[in-house]
Amino acid sequence: VHLVESGGGSVQAGGSLALSCTASGTPDSVSDFKYYYMGWFRRAPGKEREFVAAISWLGVSTFYAESVKGRFAISRDNAKNMVFLQMNSLKAEDTAVYYCNQGSEMFDSKWSAGDNWGQGTQVTVSS
Repeated sequence: VHLVESGGGSVQAGGSLALSCTASGTPDSVSDFKYYYMGWFRRAPGKEREFVAAISWLGVSTFYAESVKGRFAISRDNAKNMVFLQMNSLKAEDTAVYYCNQGSEMFDSKWSAGDNWGQGTQVTVSS
């Protein structure tokens, strides 16, 4: 499955952005999209990549990093093979490249990434 993010850009602090991630590939591979947890991770300049949010197979359960809880919302549309990240009340510290990830899972109380990544989309928040 090939993951492609979109929706990044530049915004002032307090603003909003909506990211999308679309999965594409062979019919067999894409049909498995709904069986994977999906996640968003980000990497800020000079920092390691970190977990942002994750969503369960049917979208019933969502999970967030403490730093974005209450401001970001993850959702998915399995019929369209897409996952979304609505980002509100953005802060300068949210500036990073945001990556869509297939197969995110929690292990030992920490979210880890699956092997399949998108190419990333830049989000820049100016204060």
